[in-house]
Amino acid sequence: MAITLCHSDEIPEGSARGFEHARGKLFAVKKKGEIYLYLNRCPHLNLPLEWEPHAFLDSEALYIKCSNHGAFFIPESGECIQGPCLGESLWSIAFQIVDGHILIPEEELPESP
Repeated sequence: MAITLCHSDEIPEGSARGFEHARGKLFAVKKKGEIYLYLNRCPHLNLPLEWEPHAFLDSEALYIKCSNHGAFFIPESGECIQGPCLGESLWSIAFQIVDGHILIPEEELPESP
């Protein structure tokens, strides 16, 4: 069964948006018209990345930033390029865009830790 997160237009260019689901938290980033979807867990300690709702990017909106330990991740790949989880990556979530809506198969969501 597919879960609809939102319409892709609801995520402004160069920003991010968080989502909650019964099995965990996710977030999407839109860069250069592309959407990237990740599990909202830093690979360092499995903590959510943001302190405030939808605040996943650094001040220049270039990188995903973990608010807990300052790790920086490349939005297009989820790879950590600075911080305690250097070289590790965020968990990417497979999705489809159908009629502009972001859909994910429920089986893509891992169980919450």
